[in-house]
Amino acid sequence: MIIRPHKPEDVTTLFQLFFDTVHNVNIQDYTQEQVKAWAPENFDINRWQNRTKDYCIFVAEDDSDIVGFAELEQNGHIDCFYVHHKKQGLGIGHKLMSKLEQKAKSLELDEIYAEVSITARPFFERKGFKVMQKQTVSLRGQRLTNYKMSKPLSN
Repeated sequence: MIIRPHKPEDVTTLFQLFFDTVHNVNIQDYTQEQVKAWAPENFDINRWQNRTKDYCIFVAEDDSDIVGFAELEQNGHIDCFYVHHKKQGLGIGHKLMSKLEQKAKSLELDEIYAEVSITARPFFERKGFKVMQKQTVSLRGQRLTNYKMSKPLSN
């Protein structure tokens, strides 16, 4: 498995991985309506392509298959962080997080932070993140609980 920068042609696969992960994994902690609001079926390729311009995106690739991806903004915010629903627990998330931390340190950031789902909270805690705040966010008419979490970086 390799971790590489994303390519523009990855965008459709990244969306599908995001959609499948939310609908197959996060459904254990959120209602069907919440999951549909979080990851709707209507794929807007332009919106996803525009997102990729603003983030440093790393892709986990195994035998030419994309099995995970993570996005880091210049200010240390981790936006998307997803591992394929059939590939969780294999160290892919660990490798992606290590790459994000390496990139954040190269940007001379003091910390990284994210809004983390109920489902992902244990993973982020194992990686040294601490809950700063429990929050409820509104998304397409649904209210979802998540956690603002951060991790200090030592250079």
